[in-house]
Amino acid sequence: MAVFFVIVFIIYSLANLYLFVKVHRALPFMLQHNVLFPVIFFSLAFIFIIAKILEARHSSVIADILNVIGGFWLAFMLYGFLFFIASDIIYLLLKLTRALHTPENVLAFRKWTFIVTAVLSTGLIIGGFINAILPVVKKYDITIGKDAGEVRNLKIAAVSDIHLGSVIRKRSIRKLSSILEELKPDMVLLLGDILDGEIGPVMRDDLLKYFTCPKCTNGLLAITGNHEFIGGAAKTIPYIESKGIKLLLDEVVTIEGGIQFIGRKDRDSEFFYKSKRMTLPDLVAGTDPSKPVILLDHQPANLDDAVKNGIDLELSGHTHNGQIWPLNRITRLVWELSYGYLKKGNTQFIVSSGYGLWGPRVRSGSRSEVLLLNIHFAGPAVK
Repeated sequence: MAVFFVIVFIIYSLANLYLFVKVHRALPFMLQHNVLFPVIFFSLAFIFIIAKILEARHSSVIADILNVIGGFWLAFMLYGFLFFIASDIIYLLLKLTRALHTPENVLAFRKWTFIVTAVLSTGLIIGGFINAILPVVKKYDITIGKDAGEVRNLKIAAVSDIHLGSVIRKRSIRKLSSILEELKPDMVLLLGDILDGEIGPVMRDDLLKYFTCPKCTNGLLAITGNHEFIGGAAKTIPYIESKGIKLLLDEVVTIEGGIQFIGRKDRDSEFFYKSKRMTLPDLVAGTDPSKPVILLDHQPANLDDAVKNGIDLELSGHTHNGQIWPLNRITRLVWELSYGYLKKGNTQFIVSSGYGLWGPRVRSGSRSEVLLLNIHFAGPAVK
């Protein structure tokens, strides 16, 4: 874990140093003898890390504000790095063709590179911020060809990756509650990462008390995500359950019609707590295969396991669908299904992009969403 963070810190520091050099060289007359510029730049560069340290030691409004500012800097760092790398490639091509043959041309190229990078990055971040605070309802019609008794249809609202904490706060959770009230689902499923990590920012204002679902008739089920374990499961899990949310920790719950929900502990529980989760075959052994079986697993890994074990529908989140362009292109390479719907064999999979976010309050590569699943079941077999 320590080695991982050291590597991340080195990469993060080098990326910021690269940006500093690029900006400094683009505006030499303005910044060359300006002591204030490096102070402001590196304060912004490391404000996110400082915010996380403060958040872990003592949650406060100041730590929240620094988290928000630091998050936006992460987005600027990403886009600045990508656009400046692209400009370096163009610069080399122009040098090879001798299009930049004077110092004046080189300086003009660097200045305009900075201007274009700043304008494009700002535009993407502003658009991504607006996108992030306007969640949508993503609807799916699913048919499961199994008998569920008298239950022919089940209306489920599923929400992944709320990430309650320093960035996602009361306004966002109230908005989610109002969406659920309008949808009037039969039940609500929370697909992990309910909290962002450190529980201090959540406990300070008791954020989960603003989460309500008055129209749910079959109740509220949830699973853990990796962030519940990052933040300390000994604190996060009891807090979530104290709000009447049933967390399925490698458990099976059966509701009306014999519809079965399997809730798995997040697979990172072993990484953070050396606590192995039950295998899927062991969990499935406690179910009735003639009745619908719905699996809740935060990370959409090893989809073939669900197919082999007769799962009818698997619901996941975790990927955020990349959250920020072009990271959504990378998640498509990492995960067999990083977002949306897939059917393999007799198993159907849905991966949500999530309601909240991590880091920057920016979604330039995906939408914040609530899933609305209209599930249709076959009637009892004709004898």
